[in-house]
This record gives sequence, structure tokens and C-alpha cells, in this order.
Amino acid sequence: MPETVQTKEPEPVVVRREPERDLVAWSAFARPFKRRTRQFYVTAIAIASVVGLILFLAEGIMPVVLLIALIFLFYVMNTVEPQVVEYKITTRGISMAGKKVDWNLLGRFWFTKRASDELLIIETANFPGRMEFVIKEENKKKLKKHFLPTFLKKKFLHRL
Repeated sequence: MPETVQTKEPEPVVVRREPERDLVAWSAFARPFKRRTRQFYVTAIAIASVVGLILFLAEGIMPVVLLIALIFLFYVMNTVEPQVVEYKITTRGISMAGKKVDWNLLGRFWFTKRASDELLIIETANFPGRMEFVIKEENKKKLKKHFLPTFLKKKFLHRL
């Protein structure tokens, strides 16, 4: 009498997702901002006027219209204070003003300073190619603490 061998079906693998939790959260301006003096604008307009005259003589009116539009944009960006937004670094990615980006879309990161503001800059896999976050000086160490292990683990896993 042959013996029958009973085989067990493999149990399904259950993947438990860890709930999303905040690692670091802070509020800051949406972009670097620095108020300019009246003297700065007078100098900028004087230089733009000379360049505009040269462009008008060489090419006509359209480059001058473009120059005026750029000067106006520059003026508005330096006089209108940006809104304060909430930034969050979570276990699943980064959130800025309610928009989330997953960890798998992020690349290198570094810190820099612009217009007396500290910035965290992160490369992204999608458009526009990098994200800039205005940070507070006291959050810099916390951010390094959470970013370095995540990025090192991510780079290690890509090599497997």
C-alpha cells in the first residue's frame, strides 16, 4: 500500500504596513524671502533702463517688453511676503503644504543658505527635479538624523 504524502500549501505572506507618523514637522515661509531697500530698486531700474535702451536699438520693442515683465516679477517676488506653510518629514515621505512626495522619488539632499534662510534641497525623480524647503536652524540636526539612515538604506537596497 503506497503512502500518500500530504503537502501543505504555503501560507500567504501578510504585509503589514506601518502607519504613517511624523518624524519632523515645522512651519516656515514657502520660499526664501528678503526685503530690499529703495536704493536697491532704484539701482536695478537704472541698470534695466540702460539695458532696455540697448535692446530697443538692437532688436526692437519685444525684448524691452520682456525685460519690463521680468523687472515687475522680480519686484513682486521681493515685496510680497510668502505664505507660511507646514513641512513634514514622515515615515512614508515628505509633505509640503499638503502635497506629498514618497521616499522612492527622492535622491540626494544637501543644506545651503540663501537670503539669510537655511534651505534643505532634495533632488527628485520627477519634475521639477529638486525641491527646496526653508528650514529653521534648530531643525537641521533632526533632519540629518532622519534623512541619513533613510537615504543610506535606499542606496544600499538599490545595489542588491
